[in-house]
Amino acid sequence: MSLATVQASLALIAQEMPLIDVRAPVEFNQGSLPGAVNLPLMVDDERHQVGIAYKQQGQQAAIGLGERLVSGEVKRARVNAWQTYVARYPEAIIYCFRGGLRSQIAQQWLAEAGISRPRIDGGWKALRQRLCQRIDEASNQPMLVVAGLTGCAKTTLINQLSNGIDLEACANHKGSAFGRQPEEPTTQMDFEHALAKRLIGLTGKLVVEDESRQIGNANIPLAFWHALQRAPRIRIEMPLDWRLEQLRHDYIEALERRYTARYGQQEGWQRMQRQLANALERLAKRLGNARLQRLQRLQTMAFGAHAMGDIHAHEAWLAPLLTEYYDPLYRYHLAKQRDRRPMELHVGDWESCLDAAKQWSA
Repeated sequence: MSLATVQASLALIAQEMPLIDVRAPVEFNQGSLPGAVNLPLMVDDERHQVGIAYKQQGQQAAIGLGERLVSGEVKRARVNAWQTYVARYPEAIIYCFRGGLRSQIAQQWLAEAGISRPRIDGGWKALRQRLCQRIDEASNQPMLVVAGLTGCAKTTLINQLSNGIDLEACANHKGSAFGRQPEEPTTQMDFEHALAKRLIGLTGKLVVEDESRQIGNANIPLAFWHALQRAPRIRIEMPLDWRLEQLRHDYIEALERRYTARYGQQEGWQRMQRQLANALERLAKRLGNARLQRLQRLQTMAFGAHAMGDIHAHEAWLAPLLTEYYDPLYRYHLAKQRDRRPMELHVGDWESCLDAAKQWSA
């Protein structure tokens, strides 16, 4: 029986084709393709046993062990999971690591159940290579970097633009000590895949936020990072009160909503408090003991006021955190880079910077 294949094309990602990843969960969790669901042929322990058999006894022994491990009720459960998914998403495509034995077995078993679905030629590895290649290609496209002090709503500006690249969204992290989200941090490979997906179809100018190379658990790919360092900039300048309002929205209100949506009102509230307290603690060496203790007292008082309905109380610790730590740190880096800093095309308020980014993009 001929088992159909499709090319490892970025069109699969751009069109958001439903994908069945038959690799083991441990592989999937390290990095999956956008839009994929993990319905493994073998779970982690089964894969581990087969891997040992392959190393010690060769391919045929490994295949034989795999057939014994995934048989009977186990096999029926795996096939049923694939059938259920294909019934819901009839265009689903199968892949494994290299488009080899595991995806072919899944195809064969589905075919025996009367369902014909193709696999990706070259599998996960081939399509990942195309995604990484897209990031490298984007490094040669014209870029504009949006800079500014913490709280200047740079990400909001980026997301107003059709050619804006939200690196923080790709990393599922806000990019600072306080930037962690309730969900698990994005892995390096998933960050790269999300970035590449956003870049598909954007062949012209790109607008990107000024970021450090590391965002959460992920690092911006080196060629793309170097391009960002060379790119011209616009810089947002907004007053402290305006920036505090943005921080309160992004790091308090929005964060609380995400935590309570995930964990419920009480547990979500407790988890959010722990995250913000731990984030402050992580700055201990840089803040110094006296300043840290003062900010911790203000933060604790703000949590109490917040619980009583006064969310504005957080400004009591956010304001000195900005003026005494983040703002001086940002200005220090600006001064340090003065001789090799890229050209600034515009400096102004948020609206004027949005207009400048639109004009540059056009």
